[in-house]
Amino acid sequence: MFKEIIQELAGQVTIVDLIVCPAGITVLAIWLIRTSFGVQSLANAPSRRNNMPIHLALIPFIIWIAAFWALDSAKKTVFPDLSGWQDTLTENLIMILAAAPPITTILVIGRLHFARGLKGFGLNPKTIGGDLLAALLNLLAILPVLFAALFLTTIAGKLIIGPDFHIQQHEGLRQITAYPQLSVRVLILIATILIVPVTEEMVFRGIFQTLLRSYITRPWPAIVLTSLVFIIFHENPQHWPALFMLSLCLGYSYEKTGSLFRPVLLHSMFNALSVFVALGQ
Repeated sequence: MFKEIIQELAGQVTIVDLIVCPAGITVLAIWLIRTSFGVQSLANAPSRRNNMPIHLALIPFIIWIAAFWALDSAKKTVFPDLSGWQDTLTENLIMILAAAPPITTILVIGRLHFARGLKGFGLNPKTIGGDLLAALLNLLAILPVLFAALFLTTIAGKLIIGPDFHIQQHEGLRQITAYPQLSVRVLILIATILIVPVTEEMVFRGIFQTLLRSYITRPWPAIVLTSLVFIIFHENPQHWPALFMLSLCLGYSYEKTGSLFRPVLLHSMFNALSVFVALGQ
């Protein structure tokens, strides 16, 4: 059975995979050699000096959940019988609108509680150019790891659950392929490529990981703990192994230079790549 599973998965490999994976493995190998297999990767990681109290780490998250719940409840009350594409349209609009309160709250926290304000928080526009290139290299390096995580998850699922096991497609990717309406696809693209990366990186990396770094001297334990919280926030356990590896890379990219633009750009690139692959299938 194991041989049949490997043959089935091998048949799903594309030419793009054969090009991207060797390039990514090369970048990852160079990083491993230069950092003594990751041991020295964050030896000189900059600190983000702040006086942020513990309860502030929870406030943006609570505001985010409350805003989404309030808007979703209003939608169900006012528009209880929407069709499939209309429901998807309003869901993504709610996702976009619900992000405004937590993002605003986090910007205020960064301005008031971090040394050098928002620059100390990691939002220095002067770093965007370098962060863009670094995020692209980070994405290239992590893609083979993500493919491996998905590959191993699929094998484990087929061996444990049965040969019909398949990793479910992310809901946003399912929606954008299921509904051809331009308004739906535009809102999904805005939510997936812009709003979700900005909000999640501000909440999980900017606030939560920074708070952990204030109490944990070494950066990697803070990155790991943040990644565990990050994957639990995502509903589908089938995606957790790959999301955990992605989150480690996102956390590392933030700690490496202290720039929040880097994980935001990396997260955005990953989501954009996922969307365009889904549309191309």
